[in-house]
Amino acid sequence: MYYDFYAGGSEDQHTLRENVEAFQRITLRPRILLDVSKIDMSTSILGYKTSAPIMIAPTSMHKLAHPEGEVLTAKAAAACNVIMGLSFTSTCTIEEVASSCNAVRFFQLYVYKRREISALMVKRAERTGFKAILLTVDTPKLGRREADIKNKMIAPQLKNFEGLLSTEVHDSEGSNLEAFASNTLDPSFSWKDIVWLKSITKLPILIKGVLTREDAIKAMEIGVEGIIVSNHGARQLDYVPATIDALEEVVLAVEGRITVLFDGGIRRGTDVFKALALGAKAVMIGRPVVYGLAAKGEYGVKRVIEMLKDELELTMALAGCPTLNDITRNHVRTQVDNRHCRL
Repeated sequence: MYYDFYAGGSEDQHTLRENVEAFQRITLRPRILLDVSKIDMSTSILGYKTSAPIMIAPTSMHKLAHPEGEVLTAKAAAACNVIMGLSFTSTCTIEEVASSCNAVRFFQLYVYKRREISALMVKRAERTGFKAILLTVDTPKLGRREADIKNKMIAPQLKNFEGLLSTEVHDSEGSNLEAFASNTLDPSFSWKDIVWLKSITKLPILIKGVLTREDAIKAMEIGVEGIIVSNHGARQLDYVPATIDALEEVVLAVEGRITVLFDGGIRRGTDVFKALALGAKAVMIGRPVVYGLAAKGEYGVKRVIEMLKDELELTMALAGCPTLNDITRNHVRTQVDNRHCRL
């Protein structure tokens, strides 16, 4: 049941497959005879230095993968010097994660019908040293995750919400998680409400779930600090584009004026390279981190990050890119490029 929860997507899972397979349709264009004796993968995201353009995505309920949950994920992030995104629906509390290590941490936010709960979570994150808010905007309702419905997925009680609300919602027809989301998520949340969010926090806000030029422009107009190109791990609306296919449209729309991060389908260092070449500042890693946590705890998460860093370093060397700034659009060829060539 828990593996299906992590691994599954919505409905036909078309976008779930596409998130990974779309990377395989992008080829690399390496440059030769360049000095790659020293490779520098370091960068900064919203001013915070990190060893590589790789972040841990905010994924839900890590204690379903390992008894110590998000605390171990955070420790692995600190050990690898990468930024961690903590899920709003984490199974460790905000305070437990904050006190576990010195990792730079961003906090994912859902806006609930009971706005005071979301506001309290923002205040707790701000008070405990989180550096940014990742506002997830693609979930006015929960996507139809048929494996969870078939399994009658049971969500554990979330410690962050103790004394505020209960996850003990009973739905004999399907997923307990789906019933909980239906009771809590606010489908009326809209662009105008971001003004409310900005009024209750001084932290920078990044909007997670942007897939189109139109919404990228709207995000800039509303005054957020960044965009995360994401389709929620293909767990919300099926048949949206793979995120790597949507990335360049968003990058071209913002014209470098705000930070663009990428989330969805990264499985190799070459995938990281391709996303950077198409304009992402950094990439977020979701399911591989959870699988590493389930297999080997903190060490497993570290190995996932280290493998991606090692593969990215090798890709940069073989492509003739000693620094991240050397990775350009000319280093990749997409399906769109191929069609233009045939024309």
